[in-house]
Amino acid sequence: MASVITLTTDFGLKGPFVGVMKGAILARLPAAQIVDLTHDIPVHWPIEAGFWLARSYRYFPPGTVHVAVVDPGVGTARSIIAGEHDGHFFLGPDNGLLQPVLGTTPARCYRLSETWRQQQGWPSPSHTFHGRDIFAPLAAELAAGRLAIGDIGPPAGELIPSLQEEPQAGPHEIRGTVIAIDNFGNLITNIDAGLLAGFRKPEVLAAGHRLALRKTYGNVQPGEFLALINSFGVLEIARAEGSAADSLGLGRGAPVIVLNATR
Repeated sequence: MASVITLTTDFGLKGPFVGVMKGAILARLPAAQIVDLTHDIPVHWPIEAGFWLARSYRYFPPGTVHVAVVDPGVGTARSIIAGEHDGHFFLGPDNGLLQPVLGTTPARCYRLSETWRQQQGWPSPSHTFHGRDIFAPLAAELAAGRLAIGDIGPPAGELIPSLQEEPQAGPHEIRGTVIAIDNFGNLITNIDAGLLAGFRKPEVLAAGHRLALRKTYGNVQPGEFLALINSFGVLEIARAEGSAADSLGLGRGAPVIVLNATR
């Protein structure tokens, strides 16, 4: 089994939180290869974490353990779940984060039993840093092959769904939303490329602009807006050599419409 562990959090890079979580993993599994998927998820926003995780995990080797800690309910009675999908393992809180990856009723998904956790002899967890005290030990033991996901507790059953609504797609119109904004100010939507497959001439409506679909940023002049299918296979709105988010005044949750233009 691979000893690769990815981390997705809303911790940011201020303070020692990311480093300490890595230390807690390495203390149990010194050979672990830890990859920072991202620590820039907007705080308390599991929607974006689930979006990126669902589109990123397949670029890692089978057996990778993906840990996602965007957990505004930390320290409460919310569940911690461990699931397996497509040869990968996933750990996260049951707050909608993992539903885009595992589905609503996953076949191989389990809830952490507090009784089981106490039997492991791990230190008592803090009320506010389960990334260090619970997720890190679980990830290390899974990656080391010393633990099977079914060991931790009962089948999870139905998971809490993501708060993000799916795009509404019809033969002539698709309605979606902006999910993420990258470092360049590009507006990344939840509209997958496959939804546009039957559109002869797709046009994108956002903030009063009507944008043709281009292949890449260099297909327009600097400063012009464009729409494209990005490297993760979803619709993106950009401004060549500029920030679409700043220029259009759009943020996460903003509506985006794709029309099957006939003119």
